[in-house]
Formats: sequence, structure tokens, C-alpha cells
Amino acid sequence: METDEFWHLIEAARSQAGERRTFDQALVELLAARSKREILDYQEQFDELHHALYRWDVWAAAYLIGGGCSDDSFIDFRAGVIAQGRGWYERIALDPDELAEHPLVVTAADAHDDLFYESVNYSARYAFKQLTGGEEDFHQAWEHYRSTRAREQVNADMGEDFDFDDDEQMRHRLPRLAALCLQDRPV
Repeated sequence: METDEFWHLIEAARSQAGERRTFDQALVELLAARSKREILDYQEQFDELHHALYRWDVWAAAYLIGGGCSDDSFIDFRAGVIAQGRGWYERIALDPDELAEHPLVVTAADAHDDLFYESVNYSARYAFKQLTGGEEDFHQAWEHYRSTRAREQVNADMGEDFDFDDDEQMRHRLPRLAALCLQDRPV
């Protein structure tokens, strides 16, 4: 699946989400209407985009927004960033401090459910299950798919590690986001 097609699918799910169904439900329905191969192609593209956000600065942003962020929560956060659509994904990938302008962060709304969106990680699996009826079918198909692809696994360059509990470092590295999330703490 090409990048543009992937983002078109994400935007279609975003536009179909509303009172009757959530984004992840819309995404699963859209994926389930495709072939098994297309679902696997989607998963491959999702994994590449997800992996590209595996950086310390992005993790620090999640840490500020979530008031902490475990390994599992960071997986969910990256899925949530993808669920926000291409525009937000690209802004955050370029500069995680851009999250200071995200409406959920600005209004101090409960950003946790939308920005730490666990179920988005499993959309391809759920869609595959709808097609095949089997829980293990996706895992078997995914392992076979990956073994036939000539993609090289690249270790993530996470950038420079730093102490997320050091407010001074957070204010230096993510100044706008820290101003919003650490406003109750002395400078």
C-alpha cells in the first residue's frame, strides 16, 4: 500500500467516525471491505509510520501529555498520532512540540483516549478476523507476508536520550508543550 492510499484510508475512517461509531471501528470496517493482501499491506505501512515515531522527543511529548508514559502507552500514543491523520502526523514527526497546538492538548480535554489510542494498533488484526473468522489467521498470514518481503529492518535512531522528569530539560526541548503541561510547576 502506497503512503497516499494509507492516509486516504485513515482520513476516510476519520470522516466516518462520529456518534454511531468510533474511528477505530470505522477503520476496521473499511479494512474488512478490502482483500487480505490489502489488509497486510496496510499493516506494513502502519508499522513503518509507527516505527518512524519511535524517538525520545516524541516519547517526551507523550510523557508530558499523559503525565507519564510507559513503553505500552508509547505504543498506543504513536497509534493515536497516526489516527490524527497525515497533517498532524507529519507535524509531530517534524517537531513533537507542535502538539502544543493540537486542540485536545490546548483545551486540556481528555486527550488520553484520542492520543493514546490502543485499539488502532490492532485494526488490521480485527479486520482480518472479520474476513476469516479466525483469531490466528492474521498472525499466520502476517508472518508469511513478512517472510516474502525483501524489507530490511532498520533499528530506530531515537535521537538523544534525556530525563523526562527534569522539568528544565523538558522546557528546553519542548518549550510550548511544556508550558501547557507543566504550568502548575515552578520554573
